[in-house]
Amino acid sequence: MRAKLAGVTLLACIMGVSACADRDDDDGRAAAGICTPFATAATTPGPAGVAPAAVGGEAANFDDCLHRWGYRLARADEDSADTVGAAVMAACAPALAAWNQSTLAAQTGPDEAVSLVTGESSSTITDRYASAQSKAIFYVVQARAGNCAPPPAEATGAR
Repeated sequence: MRAKLAGVTLLACIMGVSACADRDDDDGRAAAGICTPFATAATTPGPAGVAPAAVGGEAANFDDCLHRWGYRLARADEDSADTVGAAVMAACAPALAAWNQSTLAAQTGPDEAVSLVTGESSSTITDRYASAQSKAIFYVVQARAGNCAPPPAEATGAR
């Protein structure tokens, strides 16, 4: 249950911070401040296998991965945000697996409870995956709306 509470708390913090952005100007240009700055030290594991985050940093590492790959892949504007979001999730699968592994290792009892989002029976890992899908799409749409610059290629392990 602690893992569920921690996951929901993390989600609420991320969503709260992400919701703070200026409105678009009347002339249709992107609003100042819509782009989320990148963390200074990238530890995002992706397809190129950059070093994993320190123990306990899996949640932040995973969000950083979604952010970086979301911004980088958002430029594929011929694809829908859903399609690009799915690609972002695929790129960040190693980071999600590391976070889930640490959760399972720390778990001391059953991890089934009622989801605070849907009201349905769920688990921490199930809720985390659904939240991550939404967050991946959010970063893609945010990058497109704000014309946000992607991180340098070496920061995502892209070539």
